[in-house]
Amino acid sequence: MTSSASWPHPVPRISEAERQERLERLRAAMDAAGVAGLLLGSTESLRYFTGFVWHASERLCGALVTRERLVYIVPGFEVSRFETLPHLPGECAAWQEDEDPAALVAGLLGPGTLVLDEQLPLFVYHRLAALLGLERLCDGGPLVSAQRIRKSAAEIALIRHAMGLTRDVQATARAAMRPGVRASEIVALIDAEHRRLGADGGSTFAIVSFGAATALPHGADGDQVLEAGDLILVDTGCRLDGYHSDLTRTYTLEEPEAEIARIWAIEREAQDAVFAAAWPGAPSAALDEAARAVLARHGLGPDYRLPGLPHRAGHGLGLEIHEQPYIVRGNARALEPGMCFSVEPMIVLPGRFGIRLEDHVVVTETGAEWFTRPQESVTDLG
Repeated sequence: MTSSASWPHPVPRISEAERQERLERLRAAMDAAGVAGLLLGSTESLRYFTGFVWHASERLCGALVTRERLVYIVPGFEVSRFETLPHLPGECAAWQEDEDPAALVAGLLGPGTLVLDEQLPLFVYHRLAALLGLERLCDGGPLVSAQRIRKSAAEIALIRHAMGLTRDVQATARAAMRPGVRASEIVALIDAEHRRLGADGGSTFAIVSFGAATALPHGADGDQVLEAGDLILVDTGCRLDGYHSDLTRTYTLEEPEAEIARIWAIEREAQDAVFAAAWPGAPSAALDEAARAVLARHGLGPDYRLPGLPHRAGHGLGLEIHEQPYIVRGNARALEPGMCFSVEPMIVLPGRFGIRLEDHVVVTETGAEWFTRPQESVTDLG
């Protein structure tokens, strides 16, 4: 694998050796399941196993993994570009504009079952179904998720460092807040700071909300202006070698009104309850239940009712900003060491304000460990 980009960070990129180990584990799982091949599209799973990054389009570009071969499926006119990009060594099978890439995949596969990357476009599925028959196609999502859901030491180090960068960016944004500042100015500052600190492509997103807009979990349309006394919510993140950070802070510049202070304290209590419940073997749903129990004791909710918590209490994070394990009611998936997820049981008072404090944890053999220290008070990011 080759890369021309400089790397200014104290943690290493994912190595070729680690990707080879991932393929070996994948092949062992395929063998145990009696699967002949896995077709990866232009998705984060393609990056995970091979290091090859390609944006999805109407042309199939990905990789076929069999028990013996790694074959990249590439549009013919893109082969020269493919050869310049980082990827594990493997064969390259090109298809031309008047050819059917699904037929190429079917020919390379031979007999047996093909499992599909769950994020492959539907048009690829339909073409393969016509050629191979539905009985030879299976959902590869569970097989791939089982490989990706537990993070390695190298993945955890990348996430931890990315979280640290975003924590510092949050502090810079806090220092720039003043009455009259526009949300767009803070968004631009956040992106510039992420770039200055070496994040891949700057901010992956930035939600900056003031006042009543903080009650909208994903922000309001339009460019807001901060007014004196407004509650402030900033949710942002970046990527390092593909791995995400995601951090939300909610605060005021001066001492807040009593109701904001009360709800903020409940939010922190709910965060701590989720953290305390995050032990190996605990079902993911139990953590969501722990957050809702705190809110119910304070007269909020119950369930998804507002004022209260309108969404799940957290989500997994890695190469995708939202991935398994989802910390949500009904998810019986037991926590295991190496799983990484957010703790963000947002409290919404419709039309008034919302408070979301989001930090992430990694599950260890002895419980959970914060990537970033939770916010200390409504006026202090810590």
